[in-house]
Parts: sequence; structure tokens; C-alpha cells
Amino acid sequence: MEFSHKSVLLDEVIENLAIRPDGIYVDGTLGGAGHSSAILARLGSDGRLIGIDQDAEAIAAAKQKLKDDPRVTIVKSNFREIRNVLQTLSNPDRGKQEKSAVDQTPPLQPADNNGKIRVDGILLDLGVSSHQFDDRERGFSYHSDEPLDMRMDREQVLTAADIVNNYPQDELKRILREYGEEKYAASIAANIVKIREINPIRTTGELVDIIRVSMPEREKNKKGHPARKTFQALRIECNRELEVLQSVLDDLVDLLKPGGRLAIITFHSLEDRIVKKAFATWENPCICPPDFPVCVCGKKSLGKMDPHRPIVPTEDEIDENPRSRSAKLRVFVRS
Repeated sequence: MEFSHKSVLLDEVIENLAIRPDGIYVDGTLGGAGHSSAILARLGSDGRLIGIDQDAEAIAAAKQKLKDDPRVTIVKSNFREIRNVLQTLSNPDRGKQEKSAVDQTPPLQPADNNGKIRVDGILLDLGVSSHQFDDRERGFSYHSDEPLDMRMDREQVLTAADIVNNYPQDELKRILREYGEEKYAASIAANIVKIREINPIRTTGELVDIIRVSMPEREKNKKGHPARKTFQALRIECNRELEVLQSVLDDLVDLLKPGGRLAIITFHSLEDRIVKKAFATWENPCICPPDFPVCVCGKKSLGKMDPHRPIVPTEDEIDENPRSRSAKLRVFVRS
């Protein structure tokens, strides 16, 4: 199917990245290249854009949309590898590397004598693209009966079906409770195990049926789909989403030039909590007791959150794109 995705908070992202015409920008979740196209429109001939995505279908769509633009480098990878990607792009001989995953745009120039790459802005748009939700082969949607997959990178081995059919009951309960904040996690996990002992659970429709019978009737009549939290939890576990986000944040701020900006869009409280905590720690890393007259720990601020509160979609955007409803954009400016 054609790759389609409506970029969330597009104007707000562009405004808060404060794009410099000659800057270097990284879109770590390239998707259909909606945000990237808007960044490119503001770059001059000396600007550079590096787009990273782990989904081969997103890569193909982005290459089609951004084709022949000499300012663009597209890399198939997980954004957790951003430092390695940038270091590879600074290597003039990278085209000779047998397994190189990059195109042949000019090498990036190190920002200092230590050979470190620094960029002017980084964007992460976390979560699932509209294309992934709508593609019936991907298994992200609870609205139709699809293979129980949920892999953002279809080259990885682990699928949601593997989790549902093989994880111990206690582990399933933990995942649903922690990653989905599902209060009926125990009942759902118990029924999953009961059903899979008879036949493997292979489709999203089968899983939705199990979730429905695991809840009291009053819950099924509430606003929102009863399977939403369980599907969120399985997707997070399948793609190691929170683990990846947590592991890369310090790299992201370290890769920014002074004045560089990191913009991250989250779609649920677990992601937003991780981002908010990291930003607050970077802004005020001092660990001295509050009653100390001066700081003696030596930890210096890396910059500031700007603005301090998250940016959320307007009512007009939510009306036009209901999937944007839960989005929050947080921005950090490196000092």
C-alpha cells in the first residue's frame, strides 16, 4: 500500500527547531518525510539533513519523496545508533565499506579537533506512523483482524505473537501493567495463557476477543477501545521502545552544537515522563543538598527546556487528525 502519514505538530516542530539555513539536522524517525520536507524547505544549499528510520517501507517512501536532493542522506537504522550513523557519515571512505548503509553525499565535517560531529537540531517523532497502523499486514491495529506482528523493523525476529504465545503469565501481566497501565492486566494475562494452551494466538482479532472477555461489561462500554492499552504494551515490548529511548537521550544532547535544539514528540505518559526527567536533569544536574550555600558537585547545566511546558496540538489539528490528540512536544536548547 502507499505510504501515508500526517505529520503531527508540524508547524510547532519547525518553529521550535529554529532552523538555520546552513545547519545540520537529524530526523531520527523519518517516516514519510513530512517533518523532513518542511526542514528541507528552510535549509539553504549548504544545509544538510540526515534521515534515519528502521522501517524499510518508510525508507523507500522517503527516498521517493526526497529523491535527488543533494542535501539529504537517508539511513536505515534505529535512532539509538545516531552517534554511529553520524560518525560513519564523517568518514570520507564510507562508500568503500562493504556494508555501508548510507548514500554518497559529501562527508560531514567534525565540529572540533577531537573529531566529534555536532549538529544544529535533532527531531524524534515517537510512536507508530499512520501507515503502520493502517497496513493490515503490520498488526498494529485493533480495529481489524491482522497477523499479530507489531514490528517497526520487519527484519527483527521478535513479534507480538511471540510475546503473547511464549512469555510466562507473570511477565505478560507485568508488561500489560507497566507499559499499558492496564488495570485488568492479571485477568488478560491469565486468559491469554488459558487460550494459547489450546491453540496459538495468531491474529489481532483473536487477541481482542480475549481482552474483551477479560473485562467487566462496564469497562467495555467506556470511551476508547478496550484493547488500546494492551496493544500499546505489546508494541512497546516488541520494539523495546522505552529501553531505546532511555539509552539514547544522553547521546542526543551530547551531539548538539551550542544553541542546538532537540525536539521530541511523545504519545503516551511513559515516554513523556522519560523525556521530561532527562530534560530537567540536563537543565539542573546539581546533586548537592538543598541547604548547601554553593554547588560543590561540579555538575554544570547543559542548557534549558524552551518552553518549560510541553507543546500540544491545537483543537483544529485534533479535529483534522484525531491521532494527534495525545501528542506532546518537548524542546531542549543546548548551552
